[in-house]
Amino acid sequence: MSKTLSKEVLSALEDIYYHERTGRGKEAFALLEKASDAGDGDASCILARCLCGYQYVWAGHGFPEDDDRATQLLHKSVEQGSALGVLVALRSGELKPAVKKTMPFANLQEAFDEVLQLAEEGNAFCQYVIGNSYFWWDFLKIQNKKKSSFPNQVAYKEYLKENISKCEDWFWKALRGGMYFAANNLNRYYKEGDEDIIAPRPEMAKDLFKIGAEYGYPIHQLIYAEALEKEGRKEEALHWFKEAAEGGQPDTWTEVGRRYWDGTGTTKDEAYAVQCFEKDIPSGNVKSYNLLGRAYYTGRGTSLDYDKAFSLFSHAYEKGSKWGVYYLAECCFNGRGTPKDYARALAFLDEVYWEYWEADYMRGVIYGQGLGVTQDIPKAVAYLQKAGNHAEAKEELKHYKKTLFGFGQWVRK
Repeated sequence: MSKTLSKEVLSALEDIYYHERTGRGKEAFALLEKASDAGDGDASCILARCLCGYQYVWAGHGFPEDDDRATQLLHKSVEQGSALGVLVALRSGELKPAVKKTMPFANLQEAFDEVLQLAEEGNAFCQYVIGNSYFWWDFLKIQNKKKSSFPNQVAYKEYLKENISKCEDWFWKALRGGMYFAANNLNRYYKEGDEDIIAPRPEMAKDLFKIGAEYGYPIHQLIYAEALEKEGRKEEALHWFKEAAEGGQPDTWTEVGRRYWDGTGTTKDEAYAVQCFEKDIPSGNVKSYNLLGRAYYTGRGTSLDYDKAFSLFSHAYEKGSKWGVYYLAECCFNGRGTPKDYARALAFLDEVYWEYWEADYMRGVIYGQGLGVTQDIPKAVAYLQKAGNHAEAKEELKHYKKTLFGFGQWVRK
């Protein structure tokens, strides 16, 4: 790698990391693939990170996760002569001896110095990589140092402190330059310190995500919104939830919709809430399916539509969410959006994980009348009594009486 980054890599970094709100992530990904195939090791390195999931790249881009391909690309980047690739492979535990032999650098320090130069020239991604080299103690391998390199423990710890503390400035530079990930490590650095070498300074972490939110990073806007809401600053929180959603933060329109549905931090607006839930449907967010299903089931904020409601609840259920099992039970019990199926209704009711009188009422009716199950009158009465002082349960209980003989067993009139 020459001591500059290609225009393709610089362009991709802008859209993937520094200005992710542009929505051009997939175009940047394709640009990196082409550059990697043409021999650009830095492109291979960045592409590898893009395939490693939300811990390495913004989830809003919707990039595929492929650890095997990422590893291959990282090895390829080292072989292609990327100093960035060398440091990222080192940090990832992928700079194995066989891979290290392929790098065109005399040693790790030479690769580090090349990335350091780019960082000093203002490249935020390189600043982040340099910060990580200090934060995660990779500098020991880079400088070929170990505890035995020092005359005593005091000298060793002084060396460690001097180097580890360098991460702070580099992370701040990276954060201001567009690498929101730098805030994550800064947060940890301030809150936890580092063993007995760096003392914690939790007060320094207080405004980190506020700063990131103001810089326009969608994930930080979401984190800051959640923090504000915990503090009871609900109107401010809603502002940042909307900023994050408009910036493309996955599943955040559902959070905005929930607050308009409930009137949290704003005037209640169920119709607008429904519009918000609909925006997260393409991503497959089960919360949006459940909440939109409730809107159609109740006819609040939209037209009453049991067919749509049942379909939405079913989709969320198939994805592992039990939030809507009660509604699915009601649909099967009453034949709303699906044919009546009491056995299926009972199966859904058995998955309801909260106490609710109507669930007990439906169980009572099903067992009392033997709908899809063996009739069990004592169990039916127990459920109906548990349903409490509600008109439907009281009316259903009128169909049962205790016999005068024996132990006064319950029977249906």
